[in-house]
Amino acid sequence: MHDLIARASAWLAEDPDPDTRAELAELIEAGDEKELAARFAGTLQFGTAGLRGELGAGPMRMNRSVVIRAAAGLAAYLKKNGTPHGGPDAGLVVIGYDARHKSADFARDTAAVMTGAGLRAAVLPRPLPTPVLAFAIRHLGAVAGVEVTASHNPPRDNGYKVYLGDGSQIVPPADAGIAAEIDAIASLHDVPRPESGWETLDEAVLDAYLARTDAVLATGSPRTARTVYTAMHGVGKDVLLAAFARAGFPEPVLVAEQAEPDPDFPTVAFPNPEEPGAMDLAFGRARATDPDLIIANDPDADRCAVAVKDGGDWRMLRGDEVGALLAAHLVRRGVQGTFAESIVSSSLLGRIAGKAGLPYEETLTGFKWIARVEGLRYGYEEALGYCVDPEGVRDKDGITAALLITELASGLKEEGRTLLDLLDDLAVEHGLHATDQLSVRVQDLSLIADAMRRLREQPPTRLAGLAITRAEDLNKGTETLPPTDGLRYTLDGARVIVRPSGTEPKLKCYLEVVVPVPDRADLPAAHARAKELLEAVKRDLSAAAGI
Repeated sequence: MHDLIARASAWLAEDPDPDTRAELAELIEAGDEKELAARFAGTLQFGTAGLRGELGAGPMRMNRSVVIRAAAGLAAYLKKNGTPHGGPDAGLVVIGYDARHKSADFARDTAAVMTGAGLRAAVLPRPLPTPVLAFAIRHLGAVAGVEVTASHNPPRDNGYKVYLGDGSQIVPPADAGIAAEIDAIASLHDVPRPESGWETLDEAVLDAYLARTDAVLATGSPRTARTVYTAMHGVGKDVLLAAFARAGFPEPVLVAEQAEPDPDFPTVAFPNPEEPGAMDLAFGRARATDPDLIIANDPDADRCAVAVKDGGDWRMLRGDEVGALLAAHLVRRGVQGTFAESIVSSSLLGRIAGKAGLPYEETLTGFKWIARVEGLRYGYEEALGYCVDPEGVRDKDGITAALLITELASGLKEEGRTLLDLLDDLAVEHGLHATDQLSVRVQDLSLIADAMRRLREQPPTRLAGLAITRAEDLNKGTETLPPTDGLRYTLDGARVIVRPSGTEPKLKCYLEVVVPVPDRADLPAAHARAKELLEAVKRDLSAAAGI
């Protein structure tokens, strides 16, 4: 306890934030050993997702002290790796932020650290979607970018996402190089943080992003689909409305209760369109207004969710369904280039690309990998992430994806058809590719490690009565993939991938079954068979993993 108090007191002496200083002083005064031990059990680790964690005092929480160290480490890494610094030609770092608690403070601290290190810093004019930051890096010729966001994590979290000058998120070995520089910082007193010297960008950067959205849509395409839109208490509303107005779509009907930024996310337990209940208000608005589709962004608007009317009510489309729809739409428009997805996404994309004679690649999970595919024209991931304009934004972009899916819905509407009709077409043409996820959120991260160890030591041989024809430990890498903590099982007509989440305390299992559909009349039976198989795979996998 004495050592714990000493470490906490040393941290307190450097902490520049009165809020976390007061919080930590209270814990020290109370002698709260359990809480202090949790805060000082180590340091929040910087990796390929940057930083993400719960707000609060201490090295295991997100706070200004941790962010200043991260910014100083990034600055040192940039300078050591050939980035010009000092004078008018200093390397530019662009900084964006969302509307979460402390995001603006973290952005200002980052700008101050970059300026103090001899780099140039420019901060976006206000809380804006993450894709605007990803666009600005390439547009302004920056050497790096930082987005302060925790995306769709709970309200108590915040995060720190780093991009390099190509506009893509960092991948190894850059993450380890930056982490080493962060670890080398002995004291915050060694980090210069001038009070001024950085630039706050004006609306021109947002205007340029919106102008670039013109490239997403086909000239003269129908623009008639009516939408209900929710920003999920995030920063997407103004940019999406401006993009839709520019494109000539009908103005979306807003879910008023979720339209404005609110870091407390009062109407949702988790501000993620995939979470149960998150879309209930949007469904209610749709029942009252009868639009053609529902569009939702997550809080930093890099993801796009879509819901459609199915029979008498509304349902969310899975990310894999939207991914296939966008791919089919782009193929029909005659685009050229590589289609790419992560290994946890549906294999249907490969079938669509193959039939169209387009190159296709699989990557590890995350847009940091998808965005780096050579010749990329379209990339998606099942977690509602779509890159539809890689020349403009080399990351997932919930604004441009919303434009593209609404263009597709408009074209189908002119033909008297819907997105569900096109999904049926794809099932008949390629087989019904049905996906689902078994996702377990834990308080104790050791439970995830235990499940992975159990599956490695006692791998299942059958799931849902289907023999596992190939079992791969992705820790060892493959011919086309670098090593990652994951397991992949190939079955006769099915596929399963198990991996720990990179951004949340979750074990994620991604399931896919493929059922042949000889004719449209066979669709109901195929859907019933797919549902039965997915439930059985879930049940058997849960037992095998002990979850």
